[in-house]
Formats: sequence, C-alpha cells, structure tokens
Amino acid sequence: MSWGHNTLVVMAGCALLGVAAGAVGCFALLRGRALLADAIGHAALPGVVVAALIGALLGSDPRALPPLLFGGALAGAAGLWCVQRLGASGRIRQDAAIAVVIAGFYALGVVGLSVVQAWPAAAQAGLEGFILGQAAALTAADAWAAGGLALVCVAAVLALFHPLALLCFDPDFARGLGLPAARLDAALLGLVLLVCIAGLQAVGLVLVVALLVLPAATARLLVRRLQGMFALSCGIGAISAMIGVALSAARQGLPTGASVVLAGSLLFALALLWRRFRG
Repeated sequence: MSWGHNTLVVMAGCALLGVAAGAVGCFALLRGRALLADAIGHAALPGVVVAALIGALLGSDPRALPPLLFGGALAGAAGLWCVQRLGASGRIRQDAAIAVVIAGFYALGVVGLSVVQAWPAAAQAGLEGFILGQAAALTAADAWAAGGLALVCVAAVLALFHPLALLCFDPDFARGLGLPAARLDAALLGLVLLVCIAGLQAVGLVLVVALLVLPAATARLLVRRLQGMFALSCGIGAISAMIGVALSAARQGLPTGASVVLAGSLLFALALLWRRFRG
C-alpha cells in the first residue's frame, strides 16, 4: 500500500479506533471485563461468514464491509449472551464459559470459512483478513466509518465516566447511590462489543482483545489517578494503531493486527522497565 491519501485516511481511522479502545479498555480492565473482548472477537467470525454467504446468495458484493460488520456484531452479541448465561447458571465459572464460547464459535467460523472457499460467488470475499487484520483492504469510506464508530464509543465513555468510575472502584457504594449497576455493566459490555466490531478489519478478531487491554495496562503502570490513566490509555492506543498501520503499509503482507499488538507490547515493556527502574 503506497503512502497516499488513502493510507493517511486509514491511519487516521485506525488512530481513532485506538483512542476508543484505550477509553473503553480502561474501564473494561478495571471492571475485570477484558477477556470478554476475546470471546466477542472470536464469536464474530461465524457472523461475518454468514453475512458474506447471504450477500453472495442475494447477488450483492460479499466483500461489502457494513453487512459483514453487522453479521459480526450479531454473532458477537450472541457469544456475549452465551457467556453471561453460562456464568449465571452458577455451575460454570466465567473463565470456563469464555473458553467454551471462544472454542465453539471460532470452530464454527473456521468451518464456515471452508464453505466460503468452495462457494464461487463468495470465495473472493477475503474473509481471512478478519482473522489477523488487513488495513490494506480498508477503503477511505471504511476507515471513516470505523473512526466515526470509535468516536461514538469515546463520547459514550465520557458521558458515563463518573458512574463507570464508581462502578469499577466501589460497586456497593454505587448501588447505594441508586446507580443502575446492571445497566452500566451492560453499557460497558456494549461499548466493548462496538470497539471489537469496529476493529475487526484493521486488527483482526484474534488480536482485538490486545488493542483493548495493552493501552490500559500500560497506562495503569505509569499513573495512579483514573483521569490520567484514561487520557494516557487513549494516547497509547492511538500511537500503537498508527505504528501498526505504518508498518503494514510499508511492508506488504505484514498483518496489521500483529503489528499493532507488537507496538503496544513494546510500549508496555518499556513502561514496565521504567516502573521497575523507578522502584
């Protein structure tokens, strides 16, 4: 991918996605909901596959991004619902429920990919890019759409900042104040879902959880106050996304998701070393 206008637009869209991931990931990490992003990402694959097959059957473009993301959102929401229901039974811990959903939905998606490859009308949909991310396949319109969705997530987090802070640090006190803890939890999970779906094409479903966790974890090492952690997490998310897109654009065939995660991991390692050096 050449360093033209489209590349810069894609980088801007992914940077906004990194800001959103940092904002939502900050509260997801503090609330202990980070691994749910992994379940959502893996659960989205069969929805993407089904959307591509439906598009091919209807004679439309199976590579059109909005239907694919809509299908992924429905499947991701179904996976999240399954995790919640399995955990609510009381007989299965949430970590086991997440593992079951990841394995089952991802296996279903892989089987669906093999069906897509044998279907001439849908074989060229390029769905493999949703696994590890492929920013080169993003158009300017796709990048702006992902960036717009990211801005919606950031605006929602800012609007719910203080209630979410109370929920993360003192849920009993939040309930005592009359805050709807269950609805706030649902809103946070909904924002996690939106960020995961927005990042499917750029980062990939396997590594989208890292985009949510790494910026927040890095900021947690460096600052003590929530406001500082939130701002730094947003900045680190944007920088990681921009570095990943730049590497993917400079070297053809390099997975964007892996590049973004490597950039975020490097920043996390530097923060960890700095914290150990400072004592």
